[in-house]
Amino acid sequence: MTASILVVAAALYDTSGRVLIAQRPQGKPQAGRWEFPGGKVAAGETEAAALARELAEEIGIEVLDARPFMRLTHEYPERRVELSLWIIGRYAGVAVSREGQALKWVAPRDLPGEDVLEADRPFIEALMRRS
Repeated sequence: MTASILVVAAALYDTSGRVLIAQRPQGKPQAGRWEFPGGKVAAGETEAAALARELAEEIGIEVLDARPFMRLTHEYPERRVELSLWIIGRYAGVAVSREGQALKWVAPRDLPGEDVLEADRPFIEALMRRS
């Protein structure tokens, strides 16, 4: 088995209480499916720093307040991913696609109907209980 890849993801809410999901772009594994925005933690980088960097790169926001919410490990056939979901308490800017991916704001109760990656599915249940 290969080593785990550490990934941070964000539960980012709008003023209506909807959470942002991003569609995986063509050329990436599981393209066309939905996930919470975020990405890999680089060597020597903290999770908080990786989250701030990834969200600035992907959706153009500045994280002002974030806290860890839930952590899990998911086994894909080709790799193991350790996922750390953070709740974004405050941010500056407007979320826009900066890497060509589709973005969508979804009410937490409607997330189960979206084609979200299996690794992110447990986050949906936790976010539904939270809202």
